[in-house]
Amino acid sequence: MCDTGINIAKFITNFGGAICLIIISILSLIIVKNKKIGVAINLNLAIQTVLNFVLKNILQRPRPIEYRIIDEVGYSFPSGHSMASMAFYGFIIYLIYKNVKNKYLKWFLITVLGILIASIGFSRIYLGVHYTSDVLAGFLLAIAYLMVYTSTIKKILNLENI
Repeated sequence: MCDTGINIAKFITNFGGAICLIIISILSLIIVKNKKIGVAINLNLAIQTVLNFVLKNILQRPRPIEYRIIDEVGYSFPSGHSMASMAFYGFIIYLIYKNVKNKYLKWFLITVLGILIASIGFSRIYLGVHYTSDVLAGFLLAIAYLMVYTSTIKKILNLENI
């Protein structure tokens, strides 16, 4: 196994971890002019975190043990990093799609975030802490969740733009 590949995977996986997502979420409250959108970003992170925790504890699938590069605790299914990155960055993608007027900037940001989401999922498999099915389930559950969340949050916070 290539040390460079391992270091890159460890770096990328952090973008789907709690510390990074919490920092970005808190920064959104400070940076985003529309405070309702900042609240929506933070609420999204909180809800999807609880949802992932509940699902992991209901299903209780053990993590792979054959090929583990890093240590990870807790259950494997669905992948929390994959679910969190798809739900969190997916919501950011949705906000960018709805609010960024410059089409080149819009599609650049959407592409970068899409690659980041996929890379986080791949990193979890590469580091040996998830099965492919864990990652795919995390992505699919997050997409289904986002469909419900985006339609609901627009009504609750009276947001026309999102």
